[in-house]
Amino acid sequence: MNERATETPGLRLTSYGGKVFRFDPGALCLELLTTGGPGEFARYEVLHEPADLVAWIARSRLPDGLDITVTEDELERVRTLRDAVFPLAADRAHGRPLQAADLDVVNAAAAGPPLVPRIEPDGTRAWAPGATGAHLLSTVARDAIDLFTGPYAHRVRECGAHNCYLLFVDTSRPGRRRWCAMEHCGNREKARAHRSRQAPRTP
Repeated sequence: MNERATETPGLRLTSYGGKVFRFDPGALCLELLTTGGPGEFARYEVLHEPADLVAWIARSRLPDGLDITVTEDELERVRTLRDAVFPLAADRAHGRPLQAADLDVVNAAAAGPPLVPRIEPDGTRAWAPGATGAHLLSTVARDAIDLFTGPYAHRVRECGAHNCYLLFVDTSRPGRRRWCAMEHCGNREKARAHRSRQAPRTP
């Protein structure tokens, strides 16, 4: 289960143990990675039908009020983009070369027209009508390009916990973020380290 955090940026995720925690990956494209992924991460898939993608949009960092129509084909294209962004983010996090095939997927998706914001007569922000899944696809792909080529590209990281693979961009001033969320993996790893220090040592 994910829910948009209303007070602070990020998503509300639920661990396998049933604990709800806030996770802010710092970028729209990285928020999409919480919906599943390639290979072993396919078991976390939540985008089974277009309505699932619309629900994710409502929880994402995109501004409210987007009236969007998503087709089955567009949903499949968004999943394909996600499955390319996932290894790109992991490669960035671990200092590996970016793979051409994944870059091709992102570049192709970014070539289409994105979602279009507009300003209303009362000065409020809104979305241009007629938004589609293809527009969302381009918007997410362009966000990924901005991230992987921008000033925080070297701060894309994987959670430091031994069994967590959530990816985020560390936008904190000191640049020392290690965990997906301190209230989740951070506390677990600190408790694990404490138990290790307290364990009796064998001669």
